[in-house]
Amino acid sequence: MIPEVLGQPALHHVGIVVHDLEAAVARYRTLGFGEPEVFDVADQGVRVASFHAGPGYVELLTPTIPDTGVARFLEARGDGMHHVAFGVRDLDGTLRRLAEAGIELIDAEPRRGIHDWRIAFLHPRSCGGVLVELVEVE
Repeated sequence: MIPEVLGQPALHHVGIVVHDLEAAVARYRTLGFGEPEVFDVADQGVRVASFHAGPGYVELLTPTIPDTGVARFLEARGDGMHHVAFGVRDLDGTLRRLAEAGIELIDAEPRRGIHDWRIAFLHPRSCGGVLVELVEVE
């Protein structure tokens, strides 16, 4: 797991939304990435290909059902950056501190993501227009 750096959240992964997951995986393999781990996340309606990228990850995601947040994002904006994720040591405490500071949480309580990570999302309105995911790290 990626540790926090000097007590600050560390970059954990970037999420890139794509229309054609197989074609995107092939492009990233051409760039030199290895074989990804592929996950179906039913509660979020996405399929994710996760590549190791140094100490972090690159996630390629595509919607598996219409009318989800990811499907609407893809329809409105097309292929491209979807979210950035930071590793934090105490996700519950971090969410409490952020809520108290007025940060708009999408997830007030952590949920499970790929790799069985504990995750939570912060609303783009509170993060300069960027969807931010927090991932609990050891």
